[in-house]
Amino acid sequence: MKIANIETHRIAVPLIKPFKTALRTVETAETLVVKITCDNGVVGWGEAPPTVVITGDSMSSIESAVQHVLTPFLVKQDFANYEAIFQGINSILIGNSSAKAAVDMALYDCLSQHCQLPLYQFLGGHKKTLETDYTVSVNGPEEMGEDAVSYVQQGFDVLKVKVGKDDVKTDIERIKEIRSRIGRGIKLRLDANQGWTAKEAITIIKKMEDLDLRIELVEQPVKAWDIAGLKQVTDHVDTLIMADESVFNPKQALEVVKNRSADLINIKLMKAGGIYQAQTINQLAEVSGMECMVGSMIETKIGITAAAHFAASKKNITRFDFDAPLMLAKEVVEGGIIYSGRKISLPETNGLGITNVEVRGGVSLEC
Repeated sequence: MKIANIETHRIAVPLIKPFKTALRTVETAETLVVKITCDNGVVGWGEAPPTVVITGDSMSSIESAVQHVLTPFLVKQDFANYEAIFQGINSILIGNSSAKAAVDMALYDCLSQHCQLPLYQFLGGHKKTLETDYTVSVNGPEEMGEDAVSYVQQGFDVLKVKVGKDDVKTDIERIKEIRSRIGRGIKLRLDANQGWTAKEAITIIKKMEDLDLRIELVEQPVKAWDIAGLKQVTDHVDTLIMADESVFNPKQALEVVKNRSADLINIKLMKAGGIYQAQTINQLAEVSGMECMVGSMIETKIGITAAAHFAASKKNITRFDFDAPLMLAKEVVEGGIIYSGRKISLPETNGLGITNVEVRGGVSLEC
């Protein structure tokens, strides 16, 4: 089976409610869809949303990398040599992790279809159902409390709460308001998105521990580059600390693991450059006794389905942040993962299980 054709399409889907973090506000989910067609008719799907403030990748840069660098390398490649294909993707282009991820997931879609297996089984098949958290955007305490109650009423028992946008005092008020409204039985995970200094993080986390706000973990409290600060926070609080933006690739994961700079790692395909390198990050964490979460950007069901297949395939991945498709005002993807409230079922069809994507326009690059 050889790669015969690669198409790219830009799509945009409004969100039901603006998604707000310490780094950005998103009102429309924009993404580049990649469609790979093989010479035997097998079709694979991938996507990459532009997240300039996190990955440095814009829509134009993702599109250009796929069309002008990755496609010339990929066309006519034979899947019998798929290790060389994935190695090549990561060697012919520095950075550009989002473009690599879009192509990577489409290739894995094709490969697992060719092997007549759902992707999660092709990758290991540890489990076929998952449960996602739901994200509370950073707003005023009262609005965040109302949102939290709404999500709990919809059946979500784990909330990921965005903080780090304003002063430390306001963040504490946010969490106090949410906890007072939802009770003690709902898990809270905080995501500061690099919004605090190490000293601020230690102060606020210790304060929340003293107030018994029952925080399961805090994600990326400090700047991505501040690995020493991340370790300082991890060493000085009882709450679990998760590295996110600090870990894009296996080399960064190894640094965090060796120094015990965090208790957990959040793997995202858009940071890792796809499933191929994400597996290495998870393996590094696993051998060190460190569990992983798999998360996502604001993506459609294409990218989330790929991430869910990867997450379901590995025992060491124990937490899942796959709520993005539930935030979209319109569904543009047919097939893929199936939601039932917080519960996610993996499709039993071969590959990703995606049957069609609603696209208009685009560019087709043939061999």
